[in-house]
Amino acid sequence: MPRYPSRFLTVTAFLGLALSTAGSSPKEQVLDDYKNGLGPGWEAKSFVGRTHYAVEHEGKKSYLKATSTAAASGLFFKIAYEAKEQPLLRWSWKVERTLARGDERTKAGDDYAARVYVVFPSLLFWNTKALNYIWANKLPKREALPNAFTANAMMIAVESGNERTGQWLNEERNIYEDFRKYFKTEPPKVGAIAIMTDTDNTGESAVAWYGPISIGKDPT
Repeated sequence: MPRYPSRFLTVTAFLGLALSTAGSSPKEQVLDDYKNGLGPGWEAKSFVGRTHYAVEHEGKKSYLKATSTAAASGLFFKIAYEAKEQPLLRWSWKVERTLARGDERTKAGDDYAARVYVVFPSLLFWNTKALNYIWANKLPKREALPNAFTANAMMIAVESGNERTGQWLNEERNIYEDFRKYFKTEPPKVGAIAIMTDTDNTGESAVAWYGPISIGKDPT
């Protein structure tokens, strides 16, 4: 059975995690290079079961491997900065495959082999918003829609389907422009960046790999 109530709690709780974030805007930086394991800046949040995250090394490359079976848990990195000052979000990722029963348009299909969150917290919990950069199951690449459980989370298909699975892909997004495009307003401060591989609604299994995530200025 699809876990509709738990999925709703998963999304809303995850969006609210960054409310206590504090600190000054960072300069251009890599959140964690994983060279010495998972850095202390990450915190885990489990919603249904537990996705297993482990640092792996291959030559000079270090990355985070996520394995999930009918589970939903994520890692988030609290960091406060202005999206307009540091608009670029860069990362690399790879997935084994997408989810056969995954469907971005339905609550029952709201699972993803890989996604990267940017959370924009609000003093009013219900106004907290997030940009979700997903490796989509069925949503075509470059399309976006509100999350099936809450319009405060936009699901943006950076990659889609199985054509490029098994390959390391480099991504870059301008979170300032994306927020203005999809929420039609100026963004508040970023409060957290997170990753999540989740399969609790579909009950499937997924494996994904995440390279280091960085934030930076727009050189133009």
